[in-house]
Amino acid sequence: MKFKNCIPLFAACFMAASCGSNSGQKSLTSGVHPENLDTTVPAGTSFYDYACGGWMASNPLPPEYSRFGSFDLLAENNREQVKGLIEKLAATPHAQGSIEQKIGDLYSIAMDSVALNAGGANPIKADLERIAQIKNNQELTAELARLNQYGLFPYFALYVGADDKNSVMNIVHSYQSGLGMGQRDYYLASDEATKTIREAYKKHIASMFELAGFSAEQAKKSAADVYEVEHQLAESFLSPVELRDPHANYNITTIDELQTKYDAISWETLLTDSGFEGIETIDVGQPKALEAANALLKKLPLDKHKAYLEWNVINSAASFLSDDFNNQNFEFYGKIMSGTEKMQPRWKRAVSTVNGSLGEAVGQMYVEAYFPPAAKQRMVDLVSNLQTALGERINGLDWMGEETKVKALEKLNTFHVKIGYPDKWKDFSTLPIEKDSYWDNIKRANAWEHKEMVAKAGKPVDKDEWFMSPQTVNAYYNPTTNEICFPAGILQYPFFDMEADDAFNYGAIGVVIGHEMTHGFDDQGRQYDKDGNLKDWWTEEDGKNFEARAKVMADFFDNIEVAPGVFANGEFTLGENIADHGGLQVSYQAFKEATKNQPLESKDGFTPEQRFFLAYANVWAGNIRPEEILNRTKTDPHSLGRWRVDGALPHIDNWYTAFGITETDSLFVPKDKRVSIW
Repeated sequence: MKFKNCIPLFAACFMAASCGSNSGQKSLTSGVHPENLDTTVPAGTSFYDYACGGWMASNPLPPEYSRFGSFDLLAENNREQVKGLIEKLAATPHAQGSIEQKIGDLYSIAMDSVALNAGGANPIKADLERIAQIKNNQELTAELARLNQYGLFPYFALYVGADDKNSVMNIVHSYQSGLGMGQRDYYLASDEATKTIREAYKKHIASMFELAGFSAEQAKKSAADVYEVEHQLAESFLSPVELRDPHANYNITTIDELQTKYDAISWETLLTDSGFEGIETIDVGQPKALEAANALLKKLPLDKHKAYLEWNVINSAASFLSDDFNNQNFEFYGKIMSGTEKMQPRWKRAVSTVNGSLGEAVGQMYVEAYFPPAAKQRMVDLVSNLQTALGERINGLDWMGEETKVKALEKLNTFHVKIGYPDKWKDFSTLPIEKDSYWDNIKRANAWEHKEMVAKAGKPVDKDEWFMSPQTVNAYYNPTTNEICFPAGILQYPFFDMEADDAFNYGAIGVVIGHEMTHGFDDQGRQYDKDGNLKDWWTEEDGKNFEARAKVMADFFDNIEVAPGVFANGEFTLGENIADHGGLQVSYQAFKEATKNQPLESKDGFTPEQRFFLAYANVWAGNIRPEEILNRTKTDPHSLGRWRVDGALPHIDNWYTAFGITETDSLFVPKDKRVSIW
């Protein structure tokens, strides 16, 4: 799930090396695994192939993956660890209502293929029958409120989050939502590959309706109705680049204004039934999309809307029903959209469900079993080192004036740092897990989460709340709380190697921590002040200087051809690319500071500086299917792994020095054309 104010996807990581002390560094390894390299490729031709070619050759794509990289190996290891914890609970009975019962029973229900296959579409029959009985927009609005509680968001989504301009308080936001293919370009792009996916999607919808008990004729009609609604919604959606403008996506609107502007929706019914009774305003994220939803509710026959709501139920429930639903779901979303050859085994899907529904409860067990207390303190030390280095770089900027520097340093020094796991764990005592159907339990879990979210509306923001569970292999920066968060789940190679020296660990984990810090100063993060408010704290001249330098980055990535005739989107990936750039610069400076009194020696044929960059590249080693390249280019704000190396390093002066890169190398970028921001 993508939070508005989180910037995830393996963007940072965990654990430290010696954190500034080089005692014992000589006895540590280089961290370099020679078998991961392909030294037949010149470093200046493709550093990605040079540093990762051996790994890629030795780790072909498993059939259940559309992309598989070195950090996916880490995620697989974590999943095995979590599986062991969960299976112990599932193996024996526990007191009803205990957290052990909830975790064990939910896993067992997910694993019971016999019961799931016997049930077929029965678990969703009541939902579909209720939708079929809708007689008018008033009843349709009531159904929207019910579906929202179950985690379904047709037409648009309502959620609670910090007020971007008063970050200490939570408010209700709306957000464009309701596309079965997720991203608007799948409905609007004219290239042949996307057209093929669209036609397959229409057939997929019809097939799923048939599995749900509809006749072939009715299924075909319903599929056409669904696609009509979604296509018209897609035409109104802001692009991924437009969604990156926080000011354009902040539109406080009173409830009276909502009812006047979007009158096809009974807002009193929707808000009251959703638990938002008494609120006075909503932040309408994308007014154009909400206008389109309102217009559709007015002009299209009610039957088309009912088909669309039925599809939302079928599509959302598919993974929690019988194998025929799962197989058809995978046929489209797995094979056609991503190129994946084989569905994940049932146990992996079951672990993912438990992690999704009871994440912090599982996380508490994970931390007790796999996260030593000393690790948290060592991470605190490394984060401090990186903060110092970023502060030094800010002070040394020649393009930023003193007034803006003072405020940038204030923001840096007020980072709220979260490491490992929350100080206070969530209480799941009011979430019932029953031995009925898998789908019913998912609805209960989503309704519980929805109720927890609704209760925050109009209340102060809890800055200690976590948006990721401890076992997650990921991290994030949240601008409205000015926080960087590093879950415990990435305490393993390739992010950290306890046996390797600082050159490796600063190149791997140090860069990704610096990445998260830099998010506070990327093209989006820089628009929020030290208190997390959307507020311009830059002088006009400094703001223009930043934008000019960021444009160099956007233009560079715009010209990268990721597949024949397909180019990266430099504006869409700008924030992540700036964060990679900043992470490299900041961590390299911290690395040199940490080793200046006792410089490291060359090991395994590589200088410390070379090992720093090899460690960074190895984090992104991986293989990816052609379909997934196209998918991620449309949907992912991160550049593809190859270009997080071959697109990022040509802008790092120290990389040129470390590997002797010259103008004769194809990756060479002239000094005056390189990005220089943080």
